[in-house]
Amino acid sequence: MHPAKSVIFFTTTTGAGYGLLFWLAVLAYRGLVGPDFMFGLIAFGIAFALVVAGLLSSTLHLGHPERAWRALSQWRSSWLSREGLLAVLTFIPTGLFALAWVFLGSVSGPIIWLGLLGAVMSLATVYTTSMIYGSLKSIPAWSIGWTSPGYLVLSLMSGAVLACMLVVLGGYWQAAGWLMLPTLFFLAFGLVIKLSYWSNIDRPNEHTAETATGLGEFGKVRMIESPHDQPNYLLKEMGFAIARKHSKKLRRIAVICAFILPFALVVGGWLIPEMAQYFLPVAALVCGLGLVVERWLFFAEAKHVVTLYYDR
Repeated sequence: MHPAKSVIFFTTTTGAGYGLLFWLAVLAYRGLVGPDFMFGLIAFGIAFALVVAGLLSSTLHLGHPERAWRALSQWRSSWLSREGLLAVLTFIPTGLFALAWVFLGSVSGPIIWLGLLGAVMSLATVYTTSMIYGSLKSIPAWSIGWTSPGYLVLSLMSGAVLACMLVVLGGYWQAAGWLMLPTLFFLAFGLVIKLSYWSNIDRPNEHTAETATGLGEFGKVRMIESPHDQPNYLLKEMGFAIARKHSKKLRRIAVICAFILPFALVVGGWLIPEMAQYFLPVAALVCGLGLVVERWLFFAEAKHVVTLYYDR
């Protein structure tokens, strides 16, 4: 599929933003971070900025962005509509939780349950985003069991790296010591998920020209001439081609930047606390860059089965 920049930005930033909202609620629930005005203002500011920027960028891929609100009415049948509706509803508990944290100086009692509700709804929103792609059976690379787990784990992973950076810079060393362990877990788990996903899509495709035409019983099907003599929309949007050597190179970059380097930097911050304030911002930066490459590959390596009719 054609890797649209707006969709890459949307899926990467909203995943990190919702992941950060999740971990802020967990830290508050465990009493590891108090209702610090400046910390809350910065942390929730970053989380909501990532989510809002991502949601707004997603409309740029639409033919008529001004009509995006109409998608919310199709929630019974459309994962896109469910995502939009959940994204709007998630602002209610997370927004109230943020306001209570920053301006009321309280995250106890009913307030913490608002935060936990927002954390659950944040993950539910990420899940609906994943199902926009995972429900498309016409794209074999997406309609597999690894798509949704990948989105959820990478959201929790990127959010945890951001949260780690914020608690370290905010001086919450007890919170940092506790959070580093799940951060390392999700960095390792994310790498396992991603490698498993790539291994799955690298297998021979069960969809062939023979299955597409139903002529397999007569032998191998080959194209005599192309359906079109000029490049068209289908080939541009659904048959985007990337050289295998470039794919392998970009996968290595994604693995190193999104998983290995952040893992090493978080371990370094854990073992050498006085260096954590330098290591963790770098970890957040390289992790974000690696996830952009990973998400570009997620779209670029996926092909619609319609390309079988073009001998691809």
